[in-house]
Amino acid sequence: MTTTHEYDVVVVGAGTSGCYAAATIAREGLDVVIVERKTADEAGHIACGDALKGANAFPDAIPKSQIEPAFTNTGVDHGRFEIPQEDTVLDIPIPGELAVIDRWEYGRRLIDGAENAGVEFHYDTVVQDVTQNDDGRVTGVRAKRNGDVVEYEADVTVDGAGSLSILQDKTDFSGTTFDTNVSYSQFCSAYREIVEVEEPVEWSDALVFKPAEVAAGYIWYFPRTETTINAGLGFQMTEEPMKLVDDLKRDLRARPEFKNATVSDKLGAALPTRRPYDSAVAPGFVAVGDAAGHVNPTTGGGIAGAAYAGKYAGEQAVRAISDGDVSEEALWHYNERVMDHFGGRYAGLDIYNILSTAVDVDELMGLMARLPGEKLAEALYSGTTSFGPKLIAQTAKESYGFWSEIYQFYKTKNVADDLMRHYERYPRRPGALEGWKAERDRIMDHAYEVTGADPKY
Repeated sequence: MTTTHEYDVVVVGAGTSGCYAAATIAREGLDVVIVERKTADEAGHIACGDALKGANAFPDAIPKSQIEPAFTNTGVDHGRFEIPQEDTVLDIPIPGELAVIDRWEYGRRLIDGAENAGVEFHYDTVVQDVTQNDDGRVTGVRAKRNGDVVEYEADVTVDGAGSLSILQDKTDFSGTTFDTNVSYSQFCSAYREIVEVEEPVEWSDALVFKPAEVAAGYIWYFPRTETTINAGLGFQMTEEPMKLVDDLKRDLRARPEFKNATVSDKLGAALPTRRPYDSAVAPGFVAVGDAAGHVNPTTGGGIAGAAYAGKYAGEQAVRAISDGDVSEEALWHYNERVMDHFGGRYAGLDIYNILSTAVDVDELMGLMARLPGEKLAEALYSGTTSFGPKLIAQTAKESYGFWSEIYQFYKTKNVADDLMRHYERYPRRPGALEGWKAERDRIMDHAYEVTGADPKY
């Protein structure tokens, strides 16, 4: 027996992007449901580093005041990069407001905020397929709920199902611009533990980063409080997961501040370390958040971007449904807003991620140790930096033995700048995307030449 539900919009996934999309839609009076595979008790419990950049800016659909009690440490103000190869610790300023959160509490409050906006939730609902009409328009999803088949019919389906979303495996995107140039090499795995320590850590005002044994991975220690630490690591999916998890465990055992520590929670997940999707819309379909590559590829941070992607998707869905036209062209402005707000910057940051895959880990750490901290911060978070010839000369004088790496960083920075300028010319209609992509791919070919990296896309 199949039960059918009809809504204006069905959103898959109760994460940040899904909740903000649904709340935005519900506040305009449309009928919207979020289908979530977890139980009501487990919903919102998501693997995350808990570090939040842009803590001061959230869309109004779920006010910041609703989620702010989940901000457990608002005293963090810089990054602390530990470089054992150089016997160096770098304290690097991070632009913008920072916070460390309790991700599960944040998830619960996010759901409460969406419910307050009028969103309906269906838990224990596992999406298994996407439905499309004869013209290829997505018309909803098919799922299992408590063992029964459930169908959701909707004018617009919002994919907030996370990295490597099953919805994209099940949808026929032929004849659309939706980005299908997606592979496992563009994603990383992340694993984290919540660790309780006996004494306050000395670095409770910092986000601590440390390289793993390969350049494709790094360890983090993010203080939720002075004694509750989110300890984790991220690594490319091409690496062996258990080997790198052991690397984290060895580092935990070697640090005196973690003596007699206890672990209260363990979780892992996949997340994109790639540029945002070239297009995240198709007829009747919009992808948001991790499902559209809306993550800073150098740090893995994605909460603020996901919130705004949800807002933009929700507003465009409302406009399209009100006009009676949910075609790809009618939803296209969502792509433009994402690229204008953060998509171009994330694409620029992806160039530095590409550089990291082609550089030996010791060389990379040596380079980091010699770059001015504020310039490194600009590159890691803004996608560009004012790292010019004069500063190169000054840095090179103090950096004998790393001149070639510093010059390579400078050339990489110039390619990232070129790419971000190109994203400022993101097309205003689907028909112009192919021409725009051709020029973007030319810039990317130059990026591979400069970095020596294998093509990523």
